[in-house]
Amino acid sequence: MDYKSSLIQDGNPMENLEKQLICPICLEMFTKPVVILPCQHNLCRKCACDIFQAANPYWTNRGGSVSMSGSRFRCPSCRHEVIMDRHGVYGLQRNLLVENIIDIYKQECCSRPLQKGNHPMCKEHEDEKINIYCLTCEVPTCSMCKVFGVHKACEVAPLQSVFQGQKTELSNCISMLVAGNDRVQTIITQLEDSCQVTKENSHQVKEELSRKFDVLYAILDEKKSELLQRVTREQEEKLSFHEALIHQYRQQLQKSSKLVETAVQSLDEPGGAIFLSSAKQLIRSIVEASKGCQLGKIEQGFENMDYFTLDLEHIADTLRAIDFETGEEEEAFIEEENQEEEESTEGKEEGHQ
Repeated sequence: MDYKSSLIQDGNPMENLEKQLICPICLEMFTKPVVILPCQHNLCRKCACDIFQAANPYWTNRGGSVSMSGSRFRCPSCRHEVIMDRHGVYGLQRNLLVENIIDIYKQECCSRPLQKGNHPMCKEHEDEKINIYCLTCEVPTCSMCKVFGVHKACEVAPLQSVFQGQKTELSNCISMLVAGNDRVQTIITQLEDSCQVTKENSHQVKEELSRKFDVLYAILDEKKSELLQRVTREQEEKLSFHEALIHQYRQQLQKSSKLVETAVQSLDEPGGAIFLSSAKQLIRSIVEASKGCQLGKIEQGFENMDYFTLDLEHIADTLRAIDFETGEEEEAFIEEENQEEEESTEGKEEGHQ
């Protein structure tokens, strides 16, 4: 990222630099940042461990050594998938450059005086700052509104304490939603793999049926075609079901991603009053979205097509035992039947005489 050009364009370079040093998971300044190769995005090591553990629940350490390798890790910033070695997250490189920048930033922040920004004023009492939060009405307000105004009978709390509480709650919701998105992406990947396995199994079954029906092709050609059509219909139905599920999960993922983007943008709002005006509804939306991922799934073995496999060996043996040619014995049998009919006719004529 070009920090220099970004700082030149922004009127407050220190605030802009601070935004670049925020972890996308915990929304705090990086702690022991690591590099997610090859996308080069940064995360706190603890946040990376939490996401890695959520995506790989069976990954464990035994006796100080990792018991599973080849685990997958998906970068929360760009969704790039990384195959981890046997060290897991601890095999990722620390970003020493970012750590040095954070140290310099903290030293600069300690040396410069605090600046007071523009504080929102109450609309009802123009000379009063908005400094408290009405817990009953769930809106920021001023002290005069509590003493003499519409919030006189309401329960209130200091604005800063509510601001920090809801900001922490929103950060936790974002982490929960990001983990949910990873699970949805995993399901989509599994469904896509299942589609491929279904196609391969269908192809194998068709080839096996073709080999078996080649022996009986002259007699069972119609049956063969009918069964192949049934396999194709079954394949199309299963693929349609897979594709419908994938579409539903992608829609869910798209909605969740947009909600995450909105929430992250809301966290960048420095003003408590402006933030609290929409934070509660945003938190409700995230919690509701997190509960809404109850879409359909496929049963184990759904992609299996083995029930179309036929054992035609006994039919082939039966066909081999059938003699389709008219031999000498059959011709003698026909001549004997004709002779018996002639003798019977002659006997009837003599009886009439």
